[in-house]
Amino acid sequence: MNYQQLSVLYPTIKIQYNDALANYTYTKTGGKADVTAFPKTVEEVKTIVDWARNQEVPLTILGNASNLIVRDGGIRGIVMILTDLDSVAATEDGKIIADSGARLIDVSYRALTEKLTGLEFACGIPGSIGGAVYMNAGAYGGEVKEVITSVDVITRDGEFKTLTNEECEFSYRHSIFQSSTDIVLTVTFQLTDGEPIAIKEEMMHLTELREEKQPLEYPSCGSVFKRPVGYYTGKLIQDAGLQGYRIGGAEISRKHAGFIVNVDHATATDYTDMIEFIQQRIWELNKVELEPEVRIIGENPEITEN
Repeated sequence: MNYQQLSVLYPTIKIQYNDALANYTYTKTGGKADVTAFPKTVEEVKTIVDWARNQEVPLTILGNASNLIVRDGGIRGIVMILTDLDSVAATEDGKIIADSGARLIDVSYRALTEKLTGLEFACGIPGSIGGAVYMNAGAYGGEVKEVITSVDVITRDGEFKTLTNEECEFSYRHSIFQSSTDIVLTVTFQLTDGEPIAIKEEMMHLTELREEKQPLEYPSCGSVFKRPVGYYTGKLIQDAGLQGYRIGGAEISRKHAGFIVNVDHATATDYTDMIEFIQQRIWELNKVELEPEVRIIGENPEITEN
């Protein structure tokens, strides 16, 4: 496939070739993509979707890549990164309308500016709006499903449609987008009027908790595993004596056992090997199956023989 024609056909779209996805992931790991494209408008998104479909080229969608591991073999085809699709607007009736590439943190602070309550829990979640919808992101007792009214998407056939909250099929760290191929474009949040001082105080409190408990000084993919019913993942790993255990440059955080941090030029393979190691050890000790929360995509690296 001659991907170079993309730059000729669509000169207004930022397009790069053989781009290391480690440049974009929060773990600072990940192999190369054949093509990375950075649309700034919905029209540019549709252009890429249509071209990929017509050329029968794989198309992968990324946002802020904060709860994501891209394997060291990289991703074939086009990786469309939506972080430049980032506008946020507020309406007079308590709605905030945010593009999928906007950061959830920024939207929570826009809510504060607009004196709206309901997104305080999200003030420390680093993902994009699209990623938050995909994962039904949550923290400190809140989830985005509680404040979303509708999600505008584009299908892989290039058609636009709007899904209601119910149609998104939200549940714990899950949405319909994990099984569908629709691409999130815009999300509408319905919030309520609040007291700015109280909103700000709650956000400051949650930020302090996050900074106190989470290893923000190192690259990581955030919380690695979903919470198993009846257990706390971090406590299971901590009680297993695994904090500080290292594979390559990836280490189980000494500050919060639910995090794997990149302490010394870790690879994505270090991360996936560590995830498998933790799952095996916790199963052996507790007969508890840990399911990854982090999304793992891409190809394994080629094995070369000496």
